Amino acid sequence: MRARAFAEVLRPEPMTLEAWADLGEDEPGELVDGRLEEEEVPSNLHELVVAWLLHVLKSWAAPRRALVFGSEHKLGVSERCGRKPDVCMYAPGERLGARASLSRTPPALIFEVLSTRARDVRRDRLEKVNEYARFGVRWYGLLDPEARVLELLELGPDGRYVMARSVGEGTIALPSFEGLALDLDALWSETELLLTDDDETAAESG
Repeated sequence: MRARAFAEVLRPEPMTLEAWADLGEDEPGELVDGRLEEEEVPSNLHELVVAWLLHVLKSWAAPRRALVFGSEHKLGVSERCGRKPDVCMYAPGERLGARASLSRTPPALIFEVLSTRARDVRRDRLEKVNEYARFGVRWYGLLDPEARVLELLELGPDGRYVMARSVGEGTIALPSFEGLALDLDALWSETELLLTDDDETAAESG
């Protein structure tokens, strides 16, 4: 059976951005066109890459007083749309309310870690590209751990993203963030600690 390309609606009734922001942390979902939709189901590979990104970004951000958040940070990207990116970082000096459950301030940088499900690929490569661009996020990174590729998009003067870098190995300096670089070889070395599908099958049969 062909995989559905669209995310499942968790609640059919309309919801405001404020109501979505007030949901408890055990309530999954993102707000899309005023309705609560399912989030990506993360794999071990996905979470390893997210943890690696958080470590690298926080190491750079801490001495520069920049804020870095993980996947429970809620962004109000429009009046009827709320997203929870895998990793995001605000520009040094940007301040957010300590008790706020929603940010309407665009981060300087967002990373989404791609999975293999069609609906998740569509969400990250099509829907979020348009939403983050309209929101004003200058840099959008798409990291595909299966293909071992990093795509870095930059917001152009026309309000659309253009491809700044597409690489699969080496150490990549991130423009606009002096001293910040991603060592992709080190990342892929970490992902090799996980079992492959063939390894898992062999382990189960053994």
